[in-house]
Amino acid sequence: MTLPSLNLLSQSILSGFFIGGMYGLIGLGLGLSWGLLRQINLAHFGFVFLSAYISYHLATVWGVDPLLMLLVLPPAFFGIGMAMQWILSRFHISPFNSLLVTFGLTVMIESLIQYIWTADFRKLQSSYGEEKFTIGGLFVPVPELITLLLAVFFAVTFWAAMRFTDLGKAMRAMAEDGPIAAAFGINQRLLSLLLAGACVALASVAGVCFALTFTLTPTQIFSWVGVVFAAVMLGGLGSPLGPLVAGIIIGVSEAVAMVLFSPSWAPIVSFSLLILMLLFRPGKA
Repeated sequence: MTLPSLNLLSQSILSGFFIGGMYGLIGLGLGLSWGLLRQINLAHFGFVFLSAYISYHLATVWGVDPLLMLLVLPPAFFGIGMAMQWILSRFHISPFNSLLVTFGLTVMIESLIQYIWTADFRKLQSSYGEEKFTIGGLFVPVPELITLLLAVFFAVTFWAAMRFTDLGKAMRAMAEDGPIAAAFGINQRLLSLLLAGACVALASVAGVCFALTFTLTPTQIFSWVGVVFAAVMLGGLGSPLGPLVAGIIIGVSEAVAMVLFSPSWAPIVSFSLLILMLLFRPGKA
């Protein structure tokens, strides 16, 4: 094994932070839904890609600045999340059945994307899509930096809201013991709708960032499921900060493994971390 140069290793670690920010941003909404609503929402990944494709379309066809999508798409996806939660609660879908139902919804979203945009590769072009600057000899791409900053912002914001606001405390009480929370006057139905809407709105934010950074193809949806699930499980279900921290750990580990060994080691690293966590800390799963 030939050791890489210090500059190459440092650049790889920085890239790991950026990809870890994407893992954390996608995993934030998924982890909150799973931990607080007890729903394994695979459709979260479908919503991420649907948001990415809508961003691509509006930027390419209508010339809308991609960052403006962060003001337009989250409210629309918030409504979609509330509607989905209303349907799931209306039919009393169990956590395991939610996995099956949302998997079917993900397949439907993938088919819709292929019908509208075909299976061809798509790349969003923007004025800052290829922009980068250097710090100490390291290249910092602007889209990836935006993704990392947004991931940190939303993770810290939701952590603070869950810890210090009455609404956040009510949501944690609802997740801990729903009947007792209801006995103290907490409106579980309304809180579930709001939380589900917020989780899907976060998926739309992740989708905009994804479109800024990656080339799009519908078949990518399922390739992100495993590593984001690993970040959510490692970070802790219902934890706003956990998926981001775990995502960065996984991203840096993958980047270092790729530069030291080969790209094929990336999934081995992420899933090895998950397996070790399940073996030695099974209560966190």
